[in-house]
Amino acid sequence: MNNNKVSIITPAHNSAKYIADTIESVINQTYQNWEMIIIDDYSTDNSKDIINEYSKKDKRIVPIFLETNLGAAQARNSGLKIASGRYIAFLDSDDQWFQYKLEKQVKFMQDKNISFSFTSYEVINDDGSPAKKIIKAPKKINYNSYLRNTIIGCLTVIIDKSKTGDFLMPNIKSSHDMALWLSLLKKGHNAFGMDECLAKYRIVSDSNTANKWKAAKDVWKVYRNIEHLGIIYSLFCFLNYSINASVKRIYFKK
Repeated sequence: MNNNKVSIITPAHNSAKYIADTIESVINQTYQNWEMIIIDDYSTDNSKDIINEYSKKDKRIVPIFLETNLGAAQARNSGLKIASGRYIAFLDSDDQWFQYKLEKQVKFMQDKNISFSFTSYEVINDDGSPAKKIIKAPKKINYNSYLRNTIIGCLTVIIDKSKTGDFLMPNIKSSHDMALWLSLLKKGHNAFGMDECLAKYRIVSDSNTANKWKAAKDVWKVYRNIEHLGIIYSLFCFLNYSINASVKRIYFKK
């Protein structure tokens, strides 16, 4: 395990429209000790050509080309299995980071000796224009508070694998990031937030998160099928989740 390397896990599926901007946002980081593992999940557009072009220019970009479409959880796990860095970061193929993201967040984790961190992030529209919304990171989240407020943005997370040990995403179709955060939080690795906007999350019209009803159903499935919460506590958490999701959409504006 490289002592201070960041392994960036990027699943991609038909992302030709966005992935160059995503890769450029990593190349332009002020913190340069990284590898970017891009897992192409059997794209049918020219994503593979773009990924290959960048990997030839920068050997820190490590492509994996899957021969069948496995879904985001298994794609991410393909990258996690070969990651060589101490730190694991996640960045989807339509999102971006600000230039100082890795430098500031790694320093934050080292200064505070923490294993799990996340940051505030900006929401952008499909065309990259600002949606005039910032999702602010609270200072600290534990297992029970995260059940009620799923505010951790996957694109902002960094995990210190030297503290948590190896891990994989639970193999479920969606909300696998939520399930992973819960598994780490349950083990006592509290998540610490930086209230600084260091990433850009793109709202794509056909994404799971753009479909609020489907996203809510996925959260419920994690409560009941993954965490095996009782029906009463599940309802309590789901009510709080719904309120917090509404507040996030309405009030967290620039």
